[in-house]
Amino acid sequence: MKVAIVGASGAVGQEFLRLLDERNFPMDELVLFGSERSAGRTYKFRGKDIEVKLLKHGDDFKDIDIAFTSAGAGTSKEFAEDITRYGCVMIDNSSAFRMDDDVPLVVPECNAADALKRPRGIIANPNCTTIMMVVVLQPLEQLSHIKRIHVSSYQSASGAGAAAMAELQQQYKEIVETGEVKTIKKFPHQLAYNVIPQIDVFQPNGYTKEEMKMYNETRKIMHTDAKCSAMCVRVSSLRSHSESVWIETEAPISVEDAQKAIAAAPGCTLVDDPATLTYPMPLETAGKDDVFVGRVRKDLADENGLTFWLSGDQIRKGAALNAVQIGEYLVKEKALPCFA
Repeated sequence: MKVAIVGASGAVGQEFLRLLDERNFPMDELVLFGSERSAGRTYKFRGKDIEVKLLKHGDDFKDIDIAFTSAGAGTSKEFAEDITRYGCVMIDNSSAFRMDDDVPLVVPECNAADALKRPRGIIANPNCTTIMMVVVLQPLEQLSHIKRIHVSSYQSASGAGAAAMAELQQQYKEIVETGEVKTIKKFPHQLAYNVIPQIDVFQPNGYTKEEMKMYNETRKIMHTDAKCSAMCVRVSSLRSHSESVWIETEAPISVEDAQKAIAAAPGCTLVDDPATLTYPMPLETAGKDDVFVGRVRKDLADENGLTFWLSGDQIRKGAALNAVQIGEYLVKEKALPCFA
């Protein structure tokens, strides 16, 4: 088993390194690839120093079974043929292929088997906010079909990458030292002490690209006709995203049944005790694998409605962990070149 990480120096690439080690992912060799900026760096993995190779066109992926790619949509599109040419399975964390009909979009808790049908050798990792939401929606869908979803996301700086996290920290430092922010590069406005109701670029319908991802990706992952209306907001937490979710189902679901289903669902942890002010928060969900759910209650505006709050680590379950879980499923099913 030979595994590669493309974009090894980025926030998600570094999380891949940690998770592959923590979860004891079965492999005989790990190869790291990066841009000219990161090529030559070394990272320690299982006691060995591994040097980042320059990602270039050619036959470098000839003997590799799985490539976890997180280097941006442009890079994924440019190098997809090189990566998959000899049978390597490309598990891609970018938005490049998510809505392509011949590329499965997979969240293992929802549609793991879709990963087995990949005519182009590519499996797409969904958007972080979509991943965390559908993990919680899936057990509720089993109770009654979800017809409509309304969601407001509260997305941390981590969603924009390692440089964005550093920028938020720098902004707070500048406020303390000088009273004003001078560094604004990764966000359209100052994020420190602020909330920005825009993630990604605006589309002709007034929604942002991030919000439309939640609409389209949810339908593809869950094989559903449910419609999702989203408002995606950047907040000044450093890591872990949160979401307020309202759903309308065909038949009413009781709070108790919803809580039981969520508590029993893979990838979910119920943290819901208003009497003791217990609910999920980014400070506590950062670095954790599960999506944490609380504030489950009936929607006062809809007799078939339910609303809840969730929080989860964007870099882990929202990105690297989901991809690694896809890889683990392929190993379990022996659906890789090394098993041929």
